[in-house]
Formats: sequence, C-alpha cells, structure tokens
Amino acid sequence: MSATTASARGPRRYWRWLPLSPATVLLLLFLVGPIGYCVWIAFTDLQLTGQESSSFVGFDNFTRAFGDEHFRNAVVLTLVFTLLSSIVGQNTLGLALAALMKRASRPVRSLTGAIVISAWVLPEIVAGFLLYTFFSKDGQLNAILDWLRLPEQNWMFSLPILAVSFANVWRGTAFSMLVYSAALSEIPKEVTESAEVDGANGWKRLWHVTLPMIRRSIGTNLMLNTLQTLSVFGLIWAMTKGGPAHRSETLPVFMYDQAFTKSLIGYGTAVALLLLLVGALFSVVYLRLMREEVR
Repeated sequence: MSATTASARGPRRYWRWLPLSPATVLLLLFLVGPIGYCVWIAFTDLQLTGQESSSFVGFDNFTRAFGDEHFRNAVVLTLVFTLLSSIVGQNTLGLALAALMKRASRPVRSLTGAIVISAWVLPEIVAGFLLYTFFSKDGQLNAILDWLRLPEQNWMFSLPILAVSFANVWRGTAFSMLVYSAALSEIPKEVTESAEVDGANGWKRLWHVTLPMIRRSIGTNLMLNTLQTLSVFGLIWAMTKGGPAHRSETLPVFMYDQAFTKSLIGYGTAVALLLLLVGALFSVVYLRLMREEVR
C-alpha cells in the first residue's frame, strides 16, 4: 500500500512543476543565457571593428581594469555618486517628504505628490536634458543666483559630479517618498501618542520610535535605490557624458565608452561584471544588516 502511494506521489511531484516550466525556460533563455555569454566575452579580446575573430585572454581584461587610472577614477566617482544621490539624498529627502506629507492636509499632499512623482515618471534622458539646462552656464540656477546677488559659476564644469548627483536626487526621490509614506502609515497612532505623553519631542519620536519601526522599509529602500543608482547611465550621459576630463565618469559611462565608443567589447563587458559585483556586495551588506536587526 505504501509503495503504491509513493509511486503515485512521484508523478504528482513532477506535475506540480509543469506550470512553472514556461517561465523557467524563458528565464534560462533570456536571462541566464545572455549573462553566461557576457561572462565568456569578458574573458576574450572581442572588438566591434578591426578584428575577424576573438580569442580567450583569461583575466587580462580584469587586470587591465585594475591597472587603468580611469577605471579607478570611475569606481571612486560611482561610490561618491551613490553615496550622495542615493544613500544620503534620495533616502533622507524621501523620508522627510513622507513625514511632512503625513501631517499636511489632503490638497497639500496631492500637490506635493504630483510634483515629486512627475519628475520620477520622466524618461531618464529627458530629465537629463532638463537638469543640463538648469545647471548650465546660462541656465536657471545662475539666473536665480544673479537675482539674489550671489556669485555665479559654471556648475557643469566646476562641480559635475555634484550636478549629476543632484539631478538623480531630483528624479528618484519619489520612489523613497512612496516607500516611506506606506511605512509611516502602518505605524499605530497609539505608539506615537504614548511617546508624546511621555514627553518625547519630534526628534526623539523620530529616532526612538519611527525609525526603529520602519527599519525594514529603510533597508529595502536603501538596497533598491543603491542598485538603481549604480546603473544610472542616461542621466549622466545627457548632462556631461562623463566629463569634463572624466570628472563625472561613473562605471556605467566608463563601460559604455570602452565597449561602444572604443569598440572594446571584451574589456567593456569585464567592467560590466565588476559593476555587477559592486552591486552584489552592496546587496549582501544590506541583507546582513537587515537580518541582524530582525534578530
């Protein structure tokens, strides 16, 4: 009896996976396959032009990257860009907007949400051109400074990495605002009211009550924002193209320049894998921190 039951359960176990088989095949075909091919290309000297066939070069592309001054500069600028625009900028501003909107009236919430989200839904390349005109020498920012009798400067030349970081904050803060708005709405009113009764002011309630209760949302938002910021390309390309003199050239821009401008597909793909590794390291750190908080 038991043998018959076990033999009957065997086919059922396989039939359960049948509905997942189309999705599995598609993932293998369009995700795992291209990634595996890219890994192979990273170990070759493949070029777009001037080469009939590619050959296996081992770790030469990765060795070349770590010895390349421009690559090291791109790594530093990528970390600066991620820190300023994602970890500090979008995260902090999104939380502040969510907290203020929770106390605001419905018309103010609707107007603020529409303004912030309108920047988020813009295509990246359009947002880049808009911010380029804002920070350019004859742009709106210098016009405002001139009206305030403050010194003007060419922001795209003197502080390009800060300009693109601010542009990414302006465009991406809406996501953080929505995440934190949802998280703050889940905090019971009784908790904040009890803190007020105990004499906790606004900053103490934020630090000792609000932030601990939404720490999971903070970790999730930081991880998603960081991964998105690491891959920003169109915004920077539209504003500076990595210049001037490589002073806003992050890893995605450096990778594009090597692979498609200089036709070094193998080298550019190796840089892409290193960028993927940086994103994986950030994800591991965030996940470990979130697990420790749960414990």
